[in-house]
Amino acid sequence: MFKKIVKSYDYTLIIAITLLSLFSLIMVYSASMATAVERYGVSSDYFYQKQKLFLLCGAFFFVITALFPYKALKSKKVLITIVFSSIFILMALFLFGHVAGNAQSWFKIGPFSIQPAEFVKLCVIIYLSAQYAKKQEYINEFKKGVIPPLVYLGVVCILIAIQPDFGTVELILLFSGAIIISSGINIKNLSKLGTLGVIVLLPFFLLFYNKIFTSTRMNRFEILKDPFKFQETSGYHLVNSYIAIGNGGINGLGLGKGIEKLGYLPESHTDFIMAVIAEELGIWGVGFVIITLAYIVLRGIYIALQCKDPFGSLLAIGISSMIGIQAFVNLAGISGLIPLTGVPLPFVSYGGSSLIQLAIAVGILVNVSMFVNYEKKYKKQQKQNVENNVNRKNIYYLTK
Repeated sequence: MFKKIVKSYDYTLIIAITLLSLFSLIMVYSASMATAVERYGVSSDYFYQKQKLFLLCGAFFFVITALFPYKALKSKKVLITIVFSSIFILMALFLFGHVAGNAQSWFKIGPFSIQPAEFVKLCVIIYLSAQYAKKQEYINEFKKGVIPPLVYLGVVCILIAIQPDFGTVELILLFSGAIIISSGINIKNLSKLGTLGVIVLLPFFLLFYNKIFTSTRMNRFEILKDPFKFQETSGYHLVNSYIAIGNGGINGLGLGKGIEKLGYLPESHTDFIMAVIAEELGIWGVGFVIITLAYIVLRGIYIALQCKDPFGSLLAIGISSMIGIQAFVNLAGISGLIPLTGVPLPFVSYGGSSLIQLAIAVGILVNVSMFVNYEKKYKKQQKQNVENNVNRKNIYYLTK
């Protein structure tokens, strides 16, 4: 039994996640050396050492969630704990939260900062997946099957928006939409939901109009047209990102030899780490990251399609869409396709909360994959063995 379970794990997915995480460790060190010394006055390996610690913590939680049966997550006790603990933690931020980047989104504990919203993302995925899996028999009854789970989603989004952290709210709404669409709701009810969403969000936009449509945010759209026009002010980040990407070309300048990270490119080890990768490793480094991320996302979608359990399928959809959407937003931001939103690149950017949350999420994904592979390989084999035994008995009695 144990050997069959071990053989059922998706080792290609595990290898892809491991390679990307180790690659991240190397690039965080390269991207943060100058920033650590010049901006923060600490040793050059400061962020590398912290990222290594985050990676070890993430590996621990990855192993735990990869071994823990995902089906236990849909129990009533777990879901109640998820709902109340996530809401309580988000509310606690207003009393004990640390302000960084104009948002009260962090808990400061000594030298470490924790961003609860990162973990709430996973709470939303688990909760919505469990609820819509449970309601499959009446999924198209709008009031009973569609609306109830969205109350929790709405409360969470409002609490995060008040911080304010609209980038995280947008991400949560996008991957929640992927879960809802994949849950089996028909087009008619999706249309109703869309209309209801507009009605509900309109007062929200009016209430937070001054915070959402600030001059700084609106200026980001203006920057996209011609960032070099604002290169000394609001376009500084994007211009230096362009220069870094352009410097790299095909082969790059060489690992550790990037220029833009030396005080020119802000947040070089977090939001703009891909620009550093492009400058130092060229198209080969960029290609490795994009292909590996794409494999993880597509593998997650494949797992969702193969999984016969609605809960496991929706979990895989939610986790893979979260990774895919977040990667797209980051890459599109640094390349000037969309306004910059401060979203880290999954598995690659520096950050403990993001890395540990992703480790837990992909651990769950690997566990779902294990169950899918186990059922395909061994349940089918057991069924075939039973049929063969029955056939042998029938032949025995016929010949007798």
